[in-house]
Amino acid sequence: MQRLIVGDIHGCWVELQELLDQAGWSDGDEIIAIGDFVDRGPDSPRVLDFFRTQPNALALQGNHERKHIRSSRGEVKAALSQRITRQQLGDAYTNALTFFAALPLYLEFPEAHVAHGYWEPGLPIAEQRETVLAGTMGGEKHLRENYDRPWYELYDGDKPIIVGHHDYLRNRQPFVYRDRVFGIDTSCCHGGALTGIILPDFRFVSIPSRADYWREMRSAFKPYKPEREPVIWDEEDDQVLALMRDHIAREHERIVGQLRQKTAFDELSSREQGKVYAEFIGTCRAPQAFLLHLARRGELTIEKMRCVLWNPDHARKIAADWGVIDEEDIVEGV
Repeated sequence: MQRLIVGDIHGCWVELQELLDQAGWSDGDEIIAIGDFVDRGPDSPRVLDFFRTQPNALALQGNHERKHIRSSRGEVKAALSQRITRQQLGDAYTNALTFFAALPLYLEFPEAHVAHGYWEPGLPIAEQRETVLAGTMGGEKHLRENYDRPWYELYDGDKPIIVGHHDYLRNRQPFVYRDRVFGIDTSCCHGGALTGIILPDFRFVSIPSRADYWREMRSAFKPYKPEREPVIWDEEDDQVLALMRDHIAREHERIVGQLRQKTAFDELSSREQGKVYAEFIGTCRAPQAFLLHLARRGELTIEKMRCVLWNPDHARKIAADWGVIDEEDIVEGV
């Protein structure tokens, strides 16, 4: 028996079937979806049905499945991808939620740990935070605030770990770090590829995506998005703002450090500092330039950032452009 672990499927049914063929998968083999197997792609209901009914098929709970659960409880707002999947499932959505809620956050095999998102060093897998394993923005924020290096550089598990969630290389290739961390999300729903890894040999299989499905889905479902919605910032939105604030603060410190090398910056008046600072960042586009000036004046607060960035949608798109969050975490797809 071989064990096939598949990266973020996101409703890409055709690619999943082609991947199974390429892997030589048979009914006696085991297949594991590493999480985020619904949303964004064209056929989430069919992928969901496969993992609910197929013998020897298992799935982990990723941040997308987790967000379906939380949004159904009113804890967070559903993003466009969740609203589309809910519409696709119709009356079957309640049963889908029950299935999502029962999914494990990790699996352990003799060769490797398997989780959707991240790993925090110093903790066994059973004691990892749910938000870290599921790859939520809260989990990412926790790791950024407590560690100064990427989580995979600090990975200290007793055996290799296989994860999804982030397309680390963005070139349709899986991410491998020191043969200890294997990232198999390769952005199938964005026109990349669907990648799997076969245990016990750690052999990769991959199928190119047939389309940028999420772009097509967003376009097709635009009429279903309310034209006017009240601007409400929830807890996850504020986490995005906090990550952006940290990014701007680091950039501000870098700029000031360069100005101190070139000028007697600290001896200038506040107005003169503002002028020199503005000239230095003259090529920055709004709103980054405005946020940098807020940092220079010590006024970079979450409240002011809300005003500058208009709404959560806009904030997340800018955060993705800056690389502060992954492109997949923009508001329409979180």
